[in-house]
Amino acid sequence: MTRSIAVVTGAAGDIGRAIAARLSDSHDIVALVDIDAAALELAARELGSSERFISVVCDITDEASISAMAEVTAGLGLVRTLVNNAGAARAVSLHDTDGAIWRADAALNLEAPFLVFRALETALKEAQGAVVNIASVNGLAVFGHPAYSAAKAGLIHLTQSIAVEYGKFGIRANAVAPGTVRTQAWEARASANPQVFEDVKRWYALRRIATAEDVANAVFFLASEQARAITGVCLAVDCGLTAGQAELARTFSQSDHY
Repeated sequence: MTRSIAVVTGAAGDIGRAIAARLSDSHDIVALVDIDAAALELAARELGSSERFISVVCDITDEASISAMAEVTAGLGLVRTLVNNAGAARAVSLHDTDGAIWRADAALNLEAPFLVFRALETALKEAQGAVVNIASVNGLAVFGHPAYSAAKAGLIHLTQSIAVEYGKFGIRANAVAPGTVRTQAWEARASANPQVFEDVKRWYALRRIATAEDVANAVFFLASEQARAITGVCLAVDCGLTAGQAELARTFSQSDHY
């Protein structure tokens, strides 16, 4: 029997590792894809068996590197799930954004998911598989990091394009849009400012911050048969951030201006 493969980019990070761990429950092999070889090796060791978690060093902004990664995964089995998780944000404001930053954020957060999908397209067609793109609430509203945010908004549209054009092949494509996620990067900020999580929580309806496991559970669902009628959606995993802010609602309800 052909082994089922899940490909997770950005797998060396906290969210990528959580997604890989969760998808191992429904796939024979998880291909861990990342540009950082040392971090990838550590992640693979922490996740478990080297027969279940395969490390593939890849620069997903480079088409030759992506092609090599696709060849490796083809030798493992049939790719049934692709999770485009890799991403990064640079400048916080438009004023601090130059052309190089804009292009770099677009290359990693929008162009790379497109290129990876195209490289694995044939396998996904054969498997009638699932694509889950990790977008961001930044692609839904303005929360800073404009180049990253514009790319994530584009990624949501790309997700819908894949859903519409490739649905006839049985491929489903959905996006997950996390808000703040309690990762090592945020923990580092908290060590410098212990109040940071409390300051952020007030903007979230649930008054808590999502974990990497919360994101992974959403990905697992969207990649599963339970979501077989779901395609082209963007699921916010944001503890209610994009639903609205109670403090703002109270302010406007108390105002004479409507």
